[in-house]
Amino acid sequence: MAVEQPGKRAAEGAPVGRRALLGMLGAGAAGLAAAPYLQSGWEGFLAKASQVDATGLTGLLPNPGGFRYYSIVGSVPHKDETNYQLTIGGLVDRPKTYTLADLRAMPQTRVVRDVLCTDGWRVDDTPFGGVRLSHLLDDAGVRGSGQAVRFTCFDGAYTESLTLEQARRSDVLIALTMQDKPITHEHGGPVRLYVAPMYFYKSAKWLSGISVTDKVVPGFWEERGYAVDGWLDGADRHAA
Repeated sequence: MAVEQPGKRAAEGAPVGRRALLGMLGAGAAGLAAAPYLQSGWEGFLAKASQVDATGLTGLLPNPGGFRYYSIVGSVPHKDETNYQLTIGGLVDRPKTYTLADLRAMPQTRVVRDVLCTDGWRVDDTPFGGVRLSHLLDDAGVRGSGQAVRFTCFDGAYTESLTLEQARRSDVLIALTMQDKPITHEHGGPVRLYVAPMYFYKSAKWLSGISVTDKVVPGFWEERGYAVDGWLDGADRHAA
């Protein structure tokens, strides 16, 4: 198993966060934060709240461990070993479909980095584990016309993209574990994208599809003003 050690990332110069886009909901979030839910487990509350919150308000609420629960839709189906599939297609010679068992059987890489969100929160030294995206791309056989990779998710709404060069980095994973545990549904499991050198919005949750394209297709948040290249300050943009 390959391991990459922690790399500190500065938050200066971060793009405007989702919180600014949802600023009008701030008063409501404050009211919720003071509610009796504080007496119960936050994880359970956030999971339940996401089922009725299509606004993303739950993304403003605290979460044990420093992370935030965020969804752009009102409800996300649960997937597990019995029904999860990841497809790879587009400009490839060998389209593929992987089950969760298939992905777990492949060589695993562990990357430890700081996670930074545009909303201003961060979680230092966070381990993610999984299969290098480059391994899956090689398995599928990228055609010469392929220049970028587009990601779709089983929430039915979220999308992201990387250039092919970015996608082939050793610190870009099809992640199966976070903090050395299987990724929970609330954190985008059972499989999510993890792009270590970029802001966390690039690490698409609930990953279900990978398509090689001839150009970068802006993702959900890029269409709403976010940077297409979400590099963290100080990130090595030319790392292998």
